[in-house]
Amino acid sequence: MSWNDPNASSEAKKYDNPIPSRELILSTINEHGEVTHQQLAKAFNIDDPDQFDALGNRLKAMARDGQVNRDGRPYRYRTVTKQDIVSGTVSAHPKGFGFVVLNDMPDLFLHEKQMRWVFNGDTVAAVGTSTDNRGRTEGRIVDVVERRQNNFIGTLARDEDGYCVELGSPNNHQPITVTDDNVQSLNIKQGAPVKVDIIDWPNQHEFATGKITEVLSDDNDRELIIETTLLNYDIPSDFSEAALKQADDYQEPTEKDIKGRTDIRHLPLVTIDGEDARDFDDAVFAEKRSGGNYRVVVAIADVSYYVTPNSPLDQDAYERGTSVYFPHRVIPMLPEVLSNGLCSLNPNLDRLCMVADIKISRAGKVTGYEFYPSVMHSQARLTYNQVNDYLVNPNDKRLPKSLTGNKDVKKSVDTLHQLYELLLKKREERHAMEFETVETYIKFNEKGGIEAILPRTRGDSQKLIEECMLLANTCAANFALKHELPVLYRNHDKPDNEKSMRIHEYAKNFGLPFPEENPTQADYQRIIEATKDRPDAISIHSMLLRSMMQANYAPDNIGHFGLAYDEYSHFTSPIRRYPDLMLHRAIKAKVTNSQQPVMDFSLEGAGTQTSDTERRAEKASRYVESWLKCHYMTDHVGEEFEGVVTTVTSFGLFVTLTDLYIDGLVHISNVGDDFFVYDEQQQQLIGKDKGTLFGLGDSVKVKVAGVNMDLLQIDFDLKAKLQSSAMNQTKKRSTEERAAESPSKKKQQPQRRCQKKLSLD
Repeated sequence: MSWNDPNASSEAKKYDNPIPSRELILSTINEHGEVTHQQLAKAFNIDDPDQFDALGNRLKAMARDGQVNRDGRPYRYRTVTKQDIVSGTVSAHPKGFGFVVLNDMPDLFLHEKQMRWVFNGDTVAAVGTSTDNRGRTEGRIVDVVERRQNNFIGTLARDEDGYCVELGSPNNHQPITVTDDNVQSLNIKQGAPVKVDIIDWPNQHEFATGKITEVLSDDNDRELIIETTLLNYDIPSDFSEAALKQADDYQEPTEKDIKGRTDIRHLPLVTIDGEDARDFDDAVFAEKRSGGNYRVVVAIADVSYYVTPNSPLDQDAYERGTSVYFPHRVIPMLPEVLSNGLCSLNPNLDRLCMVADIKISRAGKVTGYEFYPSVMHSQARLTYNQVNDYLVNPNDKRLPKSLTGNKDVKKSVDTLHQLYELLLKKREERHAMEFETVETYIKFNEKGGIEAILPRTRGDSQKLIEECMLLANTCAANFALKHELPVLYRNHDKPDNEKSMRIHEYAKNFGLPFPEENPTQADYQRIIEATKDRPDAISIHSMLLRSMMQANYAPDNIGHFGLAYDEYSHFTSPIRRYPDLMLHRAIKAKVTNSQQPVMDFSLEGAGTQTSDTERRAEKASRYVESWLKCHYMTDHVGEEFEGVVTTVTSFGLFVTLTDLYIDGLVHISNVGDDFFVYDEQQQQLIGKDKGTLFGLGDSVKVKVAGVNMDLLQIDFDLKAKLQSSAMNQTKKRSTEERAAESPSKKKQQPQRRCQKKLSLD
């Protein structure tokens, strides 16, 4: 041995043929800056082949453990510094591995061994160690900076080592051990759902330990998965005591509250909402003016009067960012005493509101508007179905007297419908997009199980309310820009060039032009109009919708591509969206000549927070809906259903069941007895030997082969192809040519959620 190693004696005890210790290797690399394996061996005068190989193995282990970084070929090693450490959020996979999700660089891959330290959603400090054979940068966790949650919901289990609480996906890699005394004191049976608090966090050698605090045996599956999801997605469901007290201290509006407001209680304002709505945050009124012009009044609950800046209510609302909607349950942004009470425009009650009073020409152009704080008195709580029925038959005896028995309300609803038809033409002129996609809702039985999955109908009443809300939102954005108010805009950017190119190739199926880059709304609308009456319209439009960027909130306005607006904001739902509340405050301060509120957060921070909480709410809602649908399908394994191909991939076909609106995968190995290749441009699987072809919109019969509740994945076996979509009626010669040109793509099946919910805004 020709090196001076302070740890030489301990190395000699461990190994017959010792090599330099990790400490000496690190100090030597520090001296040289960067070295290869060969250079390091030369520095230590290592000639022996066994010692040379042992040094290489130690370097690999040090890279794996995050002590050194290695780059290039041959590998060049350097010590890890503080600059190499990054902070990110753990995303756990049901199969046991995970990722550190980073904002400005590729994610770090975490092996199962690294995942022993953490739960999904934890914030960690980590370093990249090496690159695996799939090109992924592997990571090592240096420190757990923040735990996302301290309690979990799982199922009590027992093995030879004792009791533990087994968690569902994505934390199924982390059982939490509990004591016999804890289980016996609560008389818990194995398999019971429980809530457990963490006592000691896991480490490299031991699982986490916890204490069961609650047995949830009385809850149905729906409530259990919602409670679990709230914890897993870190969604607050309880308000602070201070926020509840602030809300409870408010009373019905008095003359003092009304003073200084414009009184519009004489106007026949009405709310029009869904059958099951409990909070009514917008009311509408319309009248004809001289010369065929229109006046529209959109009254929105004045949430800002009650949720004062930086107050306990405001802090809770900002943390939540939005209300979260689950099947049969809502987690509100505000306590129900406000959201369903003082800030709900309930009929026959005085309510404080902010008004967008808009003037529209007979050509459908906004000619003026004003905003003002007001007091109103709703004259009817109407539902979409009631108004739709009224528009079809005004003399229908089943209609409520609050509509048919009030001539002023009738006149306003009639005018709203006339105005809607005018605004619809303007919508078409600006090429705002109207996708043919199906939105569903779940009907439950008394035990909380799924009774039916039904499509939501969308008639003229829903559309006229939407147009009124769009009017108010665009006028609010214009007002904020004109007066440079400190608000957030609702931005929706145009698609990027990669997605544009994909649609460009896809549009060739219909003989339609589509630009390779910088598409306009008219380009999209051309395909929408050309395909809207086809049986495969939903599949086609879903693909178009997936090419869109996600909308977000930001202090700088860039417009809304999908709605074809140069200026856009959210003004109409301050009960359930924090950016709307911010906009109300800013507008009210301007029109009342008051000082703009000074908030505890920056505008940029608020944009990030509200965009993130919106995504969190969407993911949580989608997860619960997917879980419920997968759980429902476990009772239907082996049964056959008809469906439509809605997505084509290199690994198979995603099929949506026609009557249930549930998605599942036909893996490429189960598509048929042919060698299939994937044509990405045409979105088809093509049989190379027999010319069999599957594509978007094809009608098929499938059998439910299995359901994986951890992956939330439903597998189908293809039983028959019932009918080809019009665009898949391809000549065999063309099919064979493209099959010959397409690379084989038989790949392993990745994970997939059961239901992918698409949203433009």
